[in-house]
Amino acid sequence: MTETALVEQLRDKIISDPDVILEDRDLMRALIAANESAMGSNIVDLRGAAMARLEARLDRLEDTHRSVIAAAYENLAGTNQIHRAVLKMLDPHEFEGFLKNLSTEVAEILRVDAVRLVLESHQNEDDPALRVLGEVLCVAEPGFIHEYMRGGRGGQPRGVVLRQTVPGSEAIYGEAADWVRSEALMQLDLGPGRLPGMLVMGAEDPHQFKPSQGTDLLAFFAGVFERTMRRWLE
Repeated sequence: MTETALVEQLRDKIISDPDVILEDRDLMRALIAANESAMGSNIVDLRGAAMARLEARLDRLEDTHRSVIAAAYENLAGTNQIHRAVLKMLDPHEFEGFLKNLSTEVAEILRVDAVRLVLESHQNEDDPALRVLGEVLCVAEPGFIHEYMRGGRGGQPRGVVLRQTVPGSEAIYGEAADWVRSEALMQLDLGPGRLPGMLVMGAEDPHQFKPSQGTDLLAFFAGVFERTMRRWLE
């Protein structure tokens, strides 16, 4: 096929289906650049400038769209994860099994490396009745939870606190405090006349729990957990 015939065929194709060029960014850029070059340096093509601005705006919209879709999938995955953890948490029929399940299967679903239940009490944690419950249960003196959640800062702590670990975390994690680097703290209301509790999730990754993250799903999980705890305490 001669060059003239090829040009004619290409021309006919473009006339019959102009979207082939209009939807191709590289071709449009080449055409605009050729047009500007033909006009010379003393002429400003406002159409080209407007198209460049629209193209930049489209790129930003596409980036935003991808970010929104990614966040939606992440939220959906997080919701499913919390739902599975709640169902697994409700399986045991004995309190000892409930705590063991919390630090094993529930922790695995939530992809955390350590789970602790902190209960304020005047009772010594060396009591044999408490020792059989394993390392997941941590008994603290009254007032400990409020101070720990504040982390040395003033004011009233939020119901859910996400942060890197602070000095004094060994009181909760024990020897695991050497490698736990971030934590999620959830304050628990165990009912009238009872001292507060705290559910703690620890991670080796220092960036797994950050203050900038949302807390809605963890607040829901803590709400289910504290209602379950009230049932056990009764």
